[in-house]
Amino acid sequence: MTVLEQLTPTIGARVSGIDLNDVRTRADGAPLRAALAEHKVLVFGGQELTPTAHRDFAAALGETTRAHPVVPGLDAEHPEIYVLDAGDGGKAPVWHTDVTFMTHPPLGSVLRAVALPPTGGDTCWTDLEAAYRSLSPFVQELADKLTALHDGRKDFEEYLRDRLGGEGNTWEGERIRSLEPVEHPVVRVHPETGRRSLFVNPGFTTQLLGVTEVESRALLDVFFAAIGRPEFTVRHRWTPGDVVVWDNRSTAHYAVDDYGDQHRVMHRITLRGDKPVGV
Repeated sequence: MTVLEQLTPTIGARVSGIDLNDVRTRADGAPLRAALAEHKVLVFGGQELTPTAHRDFAAALGETTRAHPVVPGLDAEHPEIYVLDAGDGGKAPVWHTDVTFMTHPPLGSVLRAVALPPTGGDTCWTDLEAAYRSLSPFVQELADKLTALHDGRKDFEEYLRDRLGGEGNTWEGERIRSLEPVEHPVVRVHPETGRRSLFVNPGFTTQLLGVTEVESRALLDVFFAAIGRPEFTVRHRWTPGDVVVWDNRSTAHYAVDDYGDQHRVMHRITLRGDKPVGV
């Protein structure tokens, strides 16, 4: 029997009594999709998934995307799998929400531990709904009206130009040859729950529109401080066989870089999302 154990008052649940190899259809995945919208982060331990089984489980939760708009996938048979290898720049020690620099960011992500360091390498997630609720009513009302720029060029433009010759992957039916900043509402309304969350992150959000540069920096500092509050977060210590699924529409995450040059490899698959809608 599948059991959900809530991990914190605001975010995260551990799911036991389930073999993800048996989750193969959308009907199989529907209860987990519902749990994902509610708990935002689902942790599954003791799983034995091959890359193909990883892909099949992700497809039971939603439509899978290519590994990344720019970075190639694992191999020709698994173009959906994004390899996060710490030895090849696969570290992300900053709060971020996956791929918000595209018009249609992913709905969610499915991350599988492949190789872990003896110690360290935890991942933290933060509840962007709780971050929004923590703002004063006046600041909430202001945030509801704001739009932000999200820009992936700092992280991926050089890779796209120098390592791929300007030819990235196909994302939402379009071949990626440049990474122009995109606009998203600062406050996103979740398409399944109707709840509001902050939809900005230090990793990719660079500027607020319609305000001065000084005002933009000050307001983003306020929003980023709310995102980083420890009481809104859950921290996962990885063990072999762990799989974590998170809702990319209401969370940000942080990969703790405390393991030096020790070996750490993770495989991630993202689920196709929609264009964020504001208040």
